[in-house]
Amino acid sequence: MSDISASTRSAPVAARRDSLAARALDRESFLRRLDWVLVGAVAVLCVMGCALVWAATKPQGLSSSYLKKDVLNVIIGVGLAVIAASVDYRTLRAYTPVLYVASVIGLLAVLSPLGQRINGAHSWISFGGGFELQPSEFAKVAVILGMGMLLSEKREGSTEPTTQDILFCLAIAAVPVLLILAQPDVGSTMVFAVIIFGMLTLSGISAKWVVGMLGAAVLGSLLIAHLHLLHKFQIDRLTSFTNPHAGAESFGLNQHESILAIGHGGIFGQGLGHGSLTNGQFVPEQPTDFVFSVAGEELGLVGAGLIVLLSGIVLWRALRIARLAQDRFGMLVAVGIVCWFGFQAFENIGMNLGVMPITGLPLTFVSYGGTSMFASMIAIGLLQNVHIRTPR
Repeated sequence: MSDISASTRSAPVAARRDSLAARALDRESFLRRLDWVLVGAVAVLCVMGCALVWAATKPQGLSSSYLKKDVLNVIIGVGLAVIAASVDYRTLRAYTPVLYVASVIGLLAVLSPLGQRINGAHSWISFGGGFELQPSEFAKVAVILGMGMLLSEKREGSTEPTTQDILFCLAIAAVPVLLILAQPDVGSTMVFAVIIFGMLTLSGISAKWVVGMLGAAVLGSLLIAHLHLLHKFQIDRLTSFTNPHAGAESFGLNQHESILAIGHGGIFGQGLGHGSLTNGQFVPEQPTDFVFSVAGEELGLVGAGLIVLLSGIVLWRALRIARLAQDRFGMLVAVGIVCWFGFQAFENIGMNLGVMPITGLPLTFVSYGGTSMFASMIAIGLLQNVHIRTPR
């Protein structure tokens, strides 16, 4: 009898202990359910980026200042990623219209007297003290969420987006694209085009829409050229990759010198901070657009190849998250981020190698720049958000 009563008294204690253990596991579930392969790939890219920015600015004696700012950008970005991952993305969906309107207001502010022209594009808002923001980066997140919301709406009797859904998506995407083209920022416009095309194509639209969008893109490019909506220097930059040696003393200088620097690195590179072309500042915009040339010269094929490999791992994990997502909205958000990261990495590395036009797009997680880092980390947070809430 005493054994039975003892076991009866111990039952509530055991239940409480199990309850406390379950709550502890719930608190830890956020960390346990993260995609740690994705976290690791992004972390190594950020570390390499900080090291390359330090090396790129070392010749000017600004390495310490740039490194501190770059590390701060990464820290702030991680904080934004945690916030983006913490709020259930299905709840975040309800706030998408607010985020979209805020991004459009930011793009309008750029074209107002608040905007600042840098490298020929009126794309920045300066807040003083060296703090600047590029609203087009945040607009990428807003458009991805907005299109994901619209394309994931279920229509009675239909398994694919209706014509109304597609036209509405094209309309909401056209507003920021036109505002960005007015800056003019051709590189960001190209990123938006890839995002829009990729999300619509994978949402299940019919083949006629795919062909129609490709035709519209060709006609739009011809129209822009015919109406001379781009400055001559922008056209020269976009076409320089077809003959990089022809403009080696002017518009093609960046690309020509970048190719030389990467070739000079060989297999193992000249050593971090010891690249002769990097230290001689032969490649313009080394910390930002042409940071891959620093990797090529100072870390060689091994270091530059590692950047390509890690970028591929980020895309692989994002595609995996899209494939396993439990709902259409999560899948489309992940697909939009894959299109964004994939095209931007391909374009940046390609222009450094002389096989793609010069557009001024940064190398995600590697190039120096606060706004790009913030927006990219928010995207990583959204990917983790979908991953965490996908049943195993």
